[in-house]
Amino acid sequence: MFSVLSVVLFFGLLTPSQGLLETVGTIARIDKDELASAVQNSLVGGPILQNVLGTVTSLDQGLLGSGGLLGGGGLLSYGGIIGVVQEVSGLKIEELTLPKASLRLLPGFGVQLSLLTKVGLHGSGPLGSLLQVSAEVNVSSKVALGISPKGTPILIVKSCSTLLGHISLLSGLLPAPLFGVVEQTLFKVLPRLLCPIVDSVLVVVNELLGAVLCLVPLGALGTVEFTLATLPIISNQYIQLDINSLVKSVSGNLIDFPEPPRPIKLPPKEDHTSQVTVPLYLFNTVFGLLQTNGALDIDITPEVVPSSVPMTTTALAGLLPKALGTLPPDQPLLITLRVKEAPGFMLKSGKASVSLPATMEVFVYHPHGTPNSLFLLNSVLTLNVQLATSVTKLHVSLSLERLSAKLASSYTANFDVSHLEEWLSDVVRVAYLPKLNVALEVGVPLPKILNVNFANAALGIIDNAVVLTVPSRG
Repeated sequence: MFSVLSVVLFFGLLTPSQGLLETVGTIARIDKDELASAVQNSLVGGPILQNVLGTVTSLDQGLLGSGGLLGGGGLLSYGGIIGVVQEVSGLKIEELTLPKASLRLLPGFGVQLSLLTKVGLHGSGPLGSLLQVSAEVNVSSKVALGISPKGTPILIVKSCSTLLGHISLLSGLLPAPLFGVVEQTLFKVLPRLLCPIVDSVLVVVNELLGAVLCLVPLGALGTVEFTLATLPIISNQYIQLDINSLVKSVSGNLIDFPEPPRPIKLPPKEDHTSQVTVPLYLFNTVFGLLQTNGALDIDITPEVVPSSVPMTTTALAGLLPKALGTLPPDQPLLITLRVKEAPGFMLKSGKASVSLPATMEVFVYHPHGTPNSLFLLNSVLTLNVQLATSVTKLHVSLSLERLSAKLASSYTANFDVSHLEEWLSDVVRVAYLPKLNVALEVGVPLPKILNVNFANAALGIIDNAVVLTVPSRG
Protein backbone atom coordinates (compact mmCIF):
# COMPACT_ATOMS: atom_id res chain seq x y z
CA MET A 1 0.00 0.00 0.00
CA PHE A 2 1.34 3.41 -0.95
CA SER A 3 1.31 6.45 1.27
CA VAL A 4 1.01 10.08 0.25
CA LEU A 5 3.60 12.79 -0.36
CA SER A 6 1.45 15.92 -0.12
CA VAL A 7 2.60 19.22 -1.55
CA VAL A 8 0.37 22.25 -1.01
CA LEU A 9 1.02 24.91 -3.63
CA PHE A 10 -0.24 28.36 -2.65
CA PHE A 11 -1.28 30.32 -5.76
CA GLY A 12 -2.85 33.12 -3.73
CA LEU A 13 -6.42 33.91 -2.90
CA LEU A 14 -7.51 34.13 -6.50
CA THR A 15 -10.86 33.24 -8.03
CA PRO A 16 -11.98 33.30 -11.68
CA SER A 17 -13.20 36.66 -12.94
CA GLN A 18 -15.83 36.61 -15.64
CA GLY A 19 -14.92 40.17 -16.65
CA LEU A 20 -11.33 39.09 -17.16
CA LEU A 21 -12.44 36.10 -19.21
CA GLU A 22 -14.26 38.45 -21.54
CA THR A 23 -11.48 40.95 -22.13
CA VAL A 24 -8.13 39.11 -22.16
CA GLY A 25 -7.20 37.77 -25.59
CA THR A 26 -5.47 34.41 -25.16
CA ILE A 27 -6.81 32.30 -22.30
CA ALA A 28 -5.60 28.84 -21.34
CA ARG A 29 -7.65 26.68 -18.99
CA ILE A 30 -5.48 23.78 -17.91
CA ASP A 31 -7.42 20.84 -16.53
CA LYS A 32 -6.20 19.39 -13.24
CA ASP A 33 -5.78 15.98 -14.93
CA GLU A 34 -3.45 17.56 -17.50
CA LEU A 35 -1.31 19.14 -14.79
CA ALA A 36 -1.16 15.89 -12.81
CA SER A 37 -0.19 14.02 -15.97
CA ALA A 38 2.58 16.50 -16.71
CA VAL A 39 3.99 16.07 -13.21
CA GLN A 40 3.76 12.26 -13.46
CA ASN A 41 5.49 12.26 -16.84
CA SER A 42 8.30 14.39 -15.45
CA LEU A 43 8.83 11.84 -12.68
CA VAL A 44 8.88 8.96 -15.16
CA GLY A 45 11.09 10.55 -17.80
CA GLY A 46 13.19 12.90 -15.72
CA PRO A 47 16.18 12.38 -13.41
CA ILE A 48 14.34 13.35 -10.21
CA LEU A 49 14.39 9.94 -8.50
CA GLN A 50 17.82 9.06 -9.85
CA ASN A 51 19.28 12.29 -8.49
CA VAL A 52 17.69 11.87 -5.07
CA LEU A 53 18.66 8.19 -4.82
CA GLY A 54 22.20 9.02 -5.96
CA THR A 55 22.50 11.59 -3.19
CA VAL A 56 21.25 9.13 -0.58
CA THR A 57 23.47 6.22 -1.63
CA SER A 58 26.56 8.45 -1.86
CA LEU A 59 26.69 8.61 1.97
CA ASP A 60 29.84 6.94 3.27
CA GLN A 61 28.04 5.34 6.19
CA GLY A 62 24.69 3.70 6.69
CA LEU A 63 21.81 5.27 8.55
CA LEU A 64 22.35 2.94 11.51
CA GLY A 65 25.35 1.38 13.23
CA SER A 66 28.35 2.69 15.18
CA GLY A 67 29.76 4.43 12.12
CA GLY A 68 26.41 5.76 11.02
CA LEU A 69 23.87 8.27 12.29
CA LEU A 70 23.46 6.57 15.68
CA GLY A 71 27.09 6.34 16.71
CA GLY A 72 29.76 8.90 17.59
CA GLY A 73 27.37 11.79 18.15
CA GLY A 74 24.80 10.56 15.66
CA LEU A 75 21.15 11.56 15.75
CA LEU A 76 20.13 8.97 18.31
CA SER A 77 23.38 8.26 20.16
CA TYR A 78 22.09 8.25 23.67
CA GLY A 79 21.39 6.06 26.68
CA GLY A 80 22.32 2.45 26.09
CA ILE A 81 20.71 2.17 22.65
CA ILE A 82 24.01 2.00 20.78
CA GLY A 83 24.81 -1.44 22.11
CA VAL A 84 21.67 -2.76 20.47
CA VAL A 85 21.92 -0.75 17.30
CA GLN A 86 25.52 -1.67 16.61
CA GLU A 87 24.16 -5.07 15.69
CA VAL A 88 22.54 -3.41 12.66
CA SER A 89 25.07 -2.00 10.20
CA GLY A 90 25.04 -0.29 6.82
CA LEU A 91 21.29 0.26 6.62
CA LYS A 92 20.90 2.55 3.59
CA ILE A 93 18.13 3.79 1.32
CA GLU A 94 18.69 2.00 -1.96
CA GLU A 95 15.23 2.05 -3.57
CA LEU A 96 12.59 4.69 -4.17
CA THR A 97 9.36 3.45 -5.72
CA LEU A 98 8.22 5.65 -8.58
CA PRO A 99 5.65 8.05 -7.11
CA LYS A 100 2.17 8.22 -8.54
CA ALA A 101 0.95 11.78 -8.82
CA SER A 102 -2.57 12.98 -8.14
CA LEU A 103 -3.73 16.54 -7.86
CA ARG A 104 -6.59 18.38 -6.21
CA LEU A 105 -7.35 22.03 -6.89
CA LEU A 106 -8.44 24.16 -3.96
CA PRO A 107 -10.46 27.13 -5.25
CA GLY A 108 -9.37 30.40 -3.75
CA PHE A 109 -6.44 28.69 -1.99
CA GLY A 110 -4.05 26.61 -4.05
CA VAL A 111 -3.25 23.12 -5.19
CA GLN A 112 -2.61 19.92 -3.30
CA LEU A 113 -0.23 17.62 -5.12
CA SER A 114 0.00 14.04 -3.83
CA LEU A 115 2.85 11.67 -4.65
CA LEU A 116 2.48 8.03 -3.60
CA THR A 117 5.76 6.23 -2.91
CA LYS A 118 7.73 3.69 -0.83
CA VAL A 119 11.31 3.66 0.44
CA GLY A 120 13.42 0.49 0.36
CA LEU A 121 16.34 0.08 2.83
CA HIS A 122 19.06 -2.56 2.70
CA GLY A 123 21.61 -3.49 5.39
CA SER A 124 23.03 -6.28 7.58
CA GLY A 125 21.12 -7.84 10.46
CA PRO A 126 22.33 -8.87 13.94
CA LEU A 127 23.53 -12.26 12.73
CA GLY A 128 25.03 -11.02 9.50
CA SER A 129 21.89 -11.74 7.55
CA LEU A 130 20.78 -9.43 4.74
CA LEU A 131 18.09 -7.00 5.83
CA GLN A 132 15.49 -5.61 3.47
CA VAL A 133 13.09 -3.07 4.95
CA SER A 134 10.21 -1.24 3.23
CA ALA A 135 8.82 1.99 4.70
CA GLU A 136 5.79 3.99 3.66
CA VAL A 137 6.38 7.72 3.90
CA ASN A 138 4.22 10.83 3.90
CA VAL A 139 6.27 13.91 3.04
CA SER A 140 4.34 17.16 3.32
CA SER A 141 5.67 20.47 2.09
CA LYS A 142 4.07 23.90 2.12
CA VAL A 143 4.99 26.11 -0.81
CA ALA A 144 4.30 29.81 -1.33
CA LEU A 145 3.90 31.60 -4.66
CA GLY A 146 6.47 34.27 -5.44
CA ILE A 147 7.64 36.30 -8.40
CA SER A 148 11.02 35.74 -10.04
CA PRO A 149 13.27 38.64 -11.18
CA LYS A 150 11.99 37.93 -14.71
CA GLY A 151 8.42 38.50 -13.59
CA THR A 152 7.38 34.85 -13.82
CA PRO A 153 5.53 33.00 -11.04
CA ILE A 154 7.72 30.70 -8.96
CA LEU A 155 6.95 28.32 -6.11
CA ILE A 156 9.07 28.59 -2.96
CA VAL A 157 9.31 25.84 -0.32
CA LYS A 158 8.47 27.17 3.14
CA SER A 159 8.49 23.93 5.18
CA CYS A 160 9.00 20.21 4.71
CA SER A 161 8.23 17.37 7.12
CA THR A 162 7.63 13.62 6.99
CA LEU A 163 5.25 11.11 8.52
CA LEU A 164 6.05 7.40 8.42
CA GLY A 165 3.48 4.84 7.48
CA HIS A 166 3.85 1.08 7.85
CA ILE A 167 7.38 -0.35 8.08
CA SER A 168 7.78 -3.91 6.78
CA LEU A 169 10.70 -6.33 7.19
CA LEU A 170 10.95 -8.06 3.82
CA SER A 171 13.92 -10.33 4.60
CA GLY A 172 16.46 -10.98 7.39
CA LEU A 173 16.15 -11.04 11.16
CA LEU A 174 15.52 -7.90 13.19
CA PRO A 175 14.45 -7.98 16.86
CA ALA A 176 11.20 -6.20 17.62
CA PRO A 177 12.82 -3.46 19.78
CA LEU A 178 14.87 -2.32 16.81
CA PHE A 179 11.75 -1.40 14.82
CA GLY A 180 11.26 1.59 17.10
CA VAL A 181 14.88 2.62 16.60
CA VAL A 182 14.57 2.33 12.85
CA GLU A 183 11.34 4.34 12.91
CA GLN A 184 12.87 7.13 15.01
CA THR A 185 15.94 7.25 12.80
CA LEU A 186 13.93 7.47 9.60
CA PHE A 187 11.74 10.16 11.14
CA LYS A 188 14.90 12.22 11.77
CA VAL A 189 16.68 11.70 8.48
CA LEU A 190 13.99 11.32 5.81
CA PRO A 191 13.12 15.04 5.58
CA ARG A 192 16.73 15.80 4.62
CA LEU A 193 16.93 12.84 2.27
CA LEU A 194 13.50 12.90 0.59
CA CYS A 195 12.57 16.58 0.55
CA PRO A 196 14.75 17.00 -2.57
CA ILE A 197 11.98 15.08 -4.38
CA VAL A 198 9.61 17.91 -3.45
CA ASP A 199 12.16 20.49 -4.56
CA SER A 200 12.61 18.71 -7.89
CA VAL A 201 8.86 18.43 -8.45
CA LEU A 202 8.51 22.16 -7.82
CA VAL A 203 11.26 22.87 -10.33
CA VAL A 204 9.27 20.89 -12.91
CA VAL A 205 6.03 22.68 -12.03
CA ASN A 206 7.76 26.06 -12.29
CA GLU A 207 9.15 25.13 -15.69
CA LEU A 208 5.74 23.98 -16.89
CA LEU A 209 4.04 27.15 -15.69
CA GLY A 210 6.79 29.35 -17.08
CA ALA A 211 6.97 27.59 -20.46
CA VAL A 212 4.15 29.77 -21.75
CA LEU A 213 6.56 32.71 -21.50
CA CYS A 214 8.35 32.07 -24.75
CA LEU A 215 9.40 33.67 -28.00
CA VAL A 216 7.89 31.99 -31.06
CA PRO A 217 9.25 32.75 -34.55
CA LEU A 218 6.90 33.79 -37.34
CA GLY A 219 9.15 32.68 -40.15
CA ALA A 220 10.68 35.71 -41.87
CA LEU A 221 7.90 37.98 -40.58
CA GLY A 222 8.96 38.45 -36.97
CA THR A 223 8.19 36.89 -33.60
CA VAL A 224 5.38 36.46 -31.09
CA GLU A 225 6.21 36.63 -27.40
CA PHE A 226 3.67 35.13 -25.01
CA THR A 227 3.65 36.56 -21.49
CA LEU A 228 1.37 36.14 -18.49
CA ALA A 229 -1.05 39.01 -17.96
CA THR A 230 -1.89 38.01 -14.36
CA LEU A 231 -1.00 35.37 -11.80
CA PRO A 232 -2.68 31.99 -12.38
CA ILE A 233 -6.31 31.75 -11.30
CA ILE A 234 -7.63 28.55 -9.74
CA SER A 235 -11.10 27.06 -10.00
CA ASN A 236 -12.17 23.66 -8.76
CA GLN A 237 -11.35 21.94 -12.07
CA TYR A 238 -8.66 23.95 -13.84
CA ILE A 239 -5.92 26.54 -13.60
CA GLN A 240 -6.46 29.56 -15.81
CA LEU A 241 -3.62 31.48 -17.47
CA ASP A 242 -4.38 34.87 -18.99
CA ILE A 243 -1.83 35.48 -21.72
CA ASN A 244 -0.67 38.57 -23.58
CA SER A 245 0.74 38.27 -27.11
CA LEU A 246 3.46 40.74 -28.09
CA VAL A 247 4.08 40.67 -31.84
CA LYS A 248 7.29 42.14 -33.24
CA SER A 249 8.38 42.63 -36.82
CA VAL A 250 11.64 41.16 -38.06
CA SER A 251 13.27 44.54 -37.34
CA GLY A 252 12.15 44.33 -33.73
CA ASN A 253 9.34 46.89 -33.86
CA LEU A 254 6.29 46.18 -31.75
CA ILE A 255 3.18 45.66 -33.87
CA ASP A 256 -0.01 47.35 -32.70
CA PHE A 257 -3.04 45.26 -33.45
CA PRO A 258 -6.64 46.45 -33.43
CA GLU A 259 -8.73 45.77 -30.36
CA PRO A 260 -11.44 43.12 -30.86
CA PRO A 261 -14.77 44.72 -31.82
CA ARG A 262 -16.33 43.27 -28.66
CA PRO A 263 -15.22 41.13 -25.72
CA ILE A 264 -14.59 37.44 -26.11
CA LYS A 265 -17.10 35.26 -24.28
CA LEU A 266 -15.75 31.78 -23.74
CA PRO A 267 -17.91 28.66 -23.83
CA PRO A 268 -17.89 26.47 -20.70
CA LYS A 269 -14.96 24.06 -20.42
CA GLU A 270 -15.86 20.39 -20.57
CA ASP A 271 -14.65 18.05 -17.84
CA HIS A 272 -11.29 16.31 -18.38
CA THR A 273 -10.28 18.70 -21.16
CA SER A 274 -8.01 21.71 -21.44
CA GLN A 275 -9.02 24.77 -23.41
CA VAL A 276 -7.00 27.44 -25.24
CA THR A 277 -8.34 30.43 -27.15
CA VAL A 278 -6.66 32.04 -30.15
CA PRO A 279 -7.97 35.62 -30.40
CA LEU A 280 -8.92 37.46 -33.57
CA TYR A 281 -6.10 39.96 -33.26
CA LEU A 282 -3.44 37.27 -33.74
CA PHE A 283 -4.93 36.38 -37.13
CA ASN A 284 -5.16 40.06 -38.10
CA THR A 285 -1.58 40.62 -36.99
CA VAL A 286 -0.20 37.73 -39.06
CA PHE A 287 -2.04 38.97 -42.16
CA GLY A 288 -0.94 42.52 -41.41
CA LEU A 289 2.71 41.43 -41.33
CA LEU A 290 2.27 39.54 -44.60
CA GLN A 291 0.76 42.64 -46.20
CA THR A 292 3.53 44.93 -44.89
CA ASN A 293 6.22 42.59 -46.20
CA GLY A 294 4.65 42.41 -49.65
CA ALA A 295 3.97 38.68 -49.31
CA LEU A 296 0.36 39.20 -50.46
CA ASP A 297 1.36 40.83 -53.75
CA ILE A 298 1.88 38.98 -57.03
CA ASP A 299 2.58 39.51 -60.72
CA ILE A 300 0.47 37.04 -62.70
CA THR A 301 1.96 36.19 -66.09
CA PRO A 302 0.78 33.58 -68.62
CA GLU A 303 3.55 31.24 -67.44
CA VAL A 304 1.89 30.75 -64.04
CA VAL A 305 -1.64 30.28 -65.38
CA PRO A 306 -2.87 26.97 -66.87
CA SER A 307 -3.98 27.03 -70.50
CA SER A 308 -7.55 26.40 -69.36
CA VAL A 309 -7.67 30.02 -68.18
CA PRO A 310 -6.97 32.31 -71.18
CA MET A 311 -4.46 35.10 -70.63
CA THR A 312 -4.47 36.81 -74.05
CA THR A 313 -5.82 40.04 -75.52
CA THR A 314 -8.10 38.00 -77.81
CA ALA A 315 -9.80 36.28 -74.85
CA LEU A 316 -10.11 39.60 -72.99
CA ALA A 317 -11.58 41.38 -76.00
CA GLY A 318 -14.11 38.56 -76.30
CA LEU A 319 -15.35 39.41 -72.80
CA LEU A 320 -15.48 43.14 -73.59
CA PRO A 321 -15.89 43.38 -77.36
CA LYS A 322 -17.06 47.00 -77.41
CA ALA A 323 -14.52 48.38 -74.97
CA LEU A 324 -11.44 46.39 -75.98
CA GLY A 325 -12.16 45.29 -79.50
CA THR A 326 -9.27 47.28 -80.98
CA LEU A 327 -6.58 45.41 -79.02
CA PRO A 328 -3.83 43.62 -81.00
CA PRO A 329 -4.83 39.94 -81.11
CA ASP A 330 -3.17 37.06 -79.28
CA GLN A 331 -0.93 39.18 -77.07
CA PRO A 332 -0.17 37.83 -73.59
CA LEU A 333 -1.54 39.63 -70.55
CA LEU A 334 0.01 40.59 -67.22
CA ILE A 335 -2.04 41.20 -64.05
CA THR A 336 -0.40 42.91 -61.08
CA LEU A 337 -2.25 42.34 -57.81
CA ARG A 338 -1.31 44.60 -54.90
CA VAL A 339 -2.75 44.55 -51.39
CA LYS A 340 -2.27 48.09 -50.09
CA GLU A 341 -4.44 47.87 -46.98
CA ALA A 342 -4.42 45.44 -44.08
CA PRO A 343 -6.75 42.49 -44.72
CA GLY A 344 -9.75 42.12 -42.44
CA PHE A 345 -9.99 38.76 -40.71
CA MET A 346 -13.41 37.74 -39.38
CA LEU A 347 -14.38 35.05 -36.90
CA LYS A 348 -18.09 34.50 -36.55
CA SER A 349 -19.84 31.61 -34.91
CA GLY A 350 -18.78 28.55 -36.89
CA LYS A 351 -17.08 30.42 -39.75
CA ALA A 352 -13.78 32.13 -40.53
CA SER A 353 -13.16 34.41 -43.50
CA VAL A 354 -10.84 37.19 -44.61
CA SER A 355 -11.48 40.23 -46.79
CA LEU A 356 -8.56 41.22 -49.02
CA PRO A 357 -8.72 44.71 -50.59
CA ALA A 358 -6.51 44.75 -53.66
CA THR A 359 -5.80 46.69 -56.82
CA MET A 360 -5.60 44.65 -60.02
CA GLU A 361 -4.00 46.27 -63.03
CA VAL A 362 -4.15 44.54 -66.42
CA PHE A 363 -1.36 45.05 -68.97
CA VAL A 364 -0.49 43.88 -72.45
CA TYR A 365 2.58 41.86 -71.57
CA HIS A 366 5.87 42.23 -73.42
CA PRO A 367 8.44 39.88 -71.87
CA HIS A 368 11.35 41.99 -73.11
CA GLY A 369 9.66 45.35 -73.23
CA THR A 370 7.52 47.75 -71.22
CA PRO A 371 3.98 46.48 -70.50
CA ASN A 372 1.10 48.63 -71.73
CA SER A 373 -1.55 49.25 -69.10
CA LEU A 374 -5.15 48.68 -70.16
CA PHE A 375 -7.12 49.38 -66.98
CA LEU A 376 -6.94 49.44 -63.18
CA LEU A 377 -9.49 47.81 -60.87
CA ASN A 378 -10.23 48.22 -57.18
CA SER A 379 -11.26 44.78 -56.02
CA VAL A 380 -12.20 42.95 -52.86
CA LEU A 381 -11.43 39.25 -52.52
CA THR A 382 -13.60 37.48 -49.96
CA LEU A 383 -11.80 34.30 -48.95
CA ASN A 384 -13.04 31.32 -46.97
CA VAL A 385 -10.64 30.18 -44.26
CA GLN A 386 -9.95 26.57 -43.38
CA LEU A 387 -8.16 25.97 -40.07
CA ALA A 388 -6.24 22.94 -38.90
CA THR A 389 -4.14 22.32 -35.79
CA SER A 390 -0.66 20.95 -35.29
CA VAL A 391 1.54 20.63 -32.22
CA THR A 392 2.66 24.27 -32.19
CA LYS A 393 0.39 26.33 -34.44
CA LEU A 394 -2.86 26.82 -36.30
CA HIS A 395 -2.58 26.24 -40.04
CA VAL A 396 -4.52 28.58 -42.31
CA SER A 397 -5.53 27.85 -45.92
CA LEU A 398 -7.76 29.94 -48.17
CA SER A 399 -10.27 29.44 -50.94
CA LEU A 400 -12.11 32.08 -52.96
CA GLU A 401 -15.71 32.73 -52.04
CA ARG A 402 -16.27 35.71 -54.32
CA LEU A 403 -14.52 38.58 -56.08
CA SER A 404 -16.02 42.00 -56.63
CA ALA A 405 -14.36 44.81 -58.60
CA LYS A 406 -14.87 48.39 -59.69
CA LEU A 407 -13.15 50.26 -62.48
CA ALA A 408 -10.64 52.75 -61.11
CA SER A 409 -9.20 53.95 -64.44
CA SER A 410 -8.99 52.80 -68.05
CA TYR A 411 -6.67 53.64 -70.93
CA THR A 412 -9.24 52.47 -73.48
CA ALA A 413 -12.90 53.03 -72.61
CA ASN A 414 -15.20 52.70 -69.60
CA PHE A 415 -16.98 49.37 -69.29
CA ASP A 416 -19.00 47.16 -66.96
CA VAL A 417 -16.49 45.30 -64.79
CA SER A 418 -18.99 42.57 -63.88
CA HIS A 419 -18.25 40.94 -67.25
CA LEU A 420 -14.68 40.30 -66.03
CA GLU A 421 -15.35 39.06 -62.53
CA GLU A 422 -15.73 35.39 -63.44
CA TRP A 423 -12.53 35.44 -65.49
CA LEU A 424 -10.63 37.29 -62.77
CA SER A 425 -11.94 34.80 -60.20
CA ASP A 426 -10.55 31.93 -62.25
CA VAL A 427 -7.16 33.67 -62.50
CA VAL A 428 -7.09 34.25 -58.74
CA ARG A 429 -7.98 30.61 -58.00
CA VAL A 430 -5.30 29.07 -60.22
CA ALA A 431 -2.47 31.58 -59.85
CA TYR A 432 -2.88 33.68 -56.71
CA LEU A 433 -4.30 31.39 -54.03
CA PRO A 434 -1.57 28.72 -54.35
CA LYS A 435 1.06 31.41 -53.80
CA LEU A 436 -0.92 32.93 -50.94
CA ASN A 437 -1.33 29.59 -49.18
CA VAL A 438 2.43 29.03 -49.36
CA ALA A 439 2.97 32.39 -47.62
CA LEU A 440 0.46 31.34 -44.95
CA GLU A 441 2.45 28.23 -44.05
CA VAL A 442 3.94 30.35 -41.26
CA GLY A 443 0.63 29.77 -39.45
CA VAL A 444 -0.67 31.33 -36.25
CA PRO A 445 1.55 30.33 -33.31
CA LEU A 446 0.19 28.78 -30.13
CA PRO A 447 1.60 29.25 -26.62
CA LYS A 448 3.54 26.35 -25.12
CA ILE A 449 1.49 25.04 -22.22
CA LEU A 450 2.53 21.86 -20.35
CA ASN A 451 3.67 20.31 -23.65
CA VAL A 452 0.03 19.97 -24.69
CA ASN A 453 -0.26 18.42 -28.16
CA PHE A 454 -2.65 20.69 -30.05
CA ALA A 455 -2.66 18.29 -33.00
CA ASN A 456 -5.35 16.37 -31.13
CA ALA A 457 -7.46 19.43 -30.38
CA ALA A 458 -11.07 19.88 -31.37
CA LEU A 459 -11.45 23.23 -33.12
CA GLY A 460 -14.38 25.57 -32.58
CA ILE A 461 -14.97 29.07 -33.97
CA ILE A 462 -16.77 31.61 -31.79
CA ASP A 463 -17.15 35.36 -32.20
CA ASN A 464 -13.66 36.91 -32.35
CA ALA A 465 -11.77 33.78 -31.33
CA VAL A 466 -10.93 30.17 -32.09
CA VAL A 467 -11.25 27.71 -29.20
CA LEU A 468 -9.08 24.59 -29.05
CA THR A 469 -10.23 21.81 -26.75
CA VAL A 470 -7.72 19.07 -25.89
CA PRO A 471 -8.58 15.83 -24.03
CA SER A 472 -6.55 15.55 -20.84
CA ARG A 473 -3.81 12.95 -20.71
CA GLY A 474 -4.54 12.24 -17.05
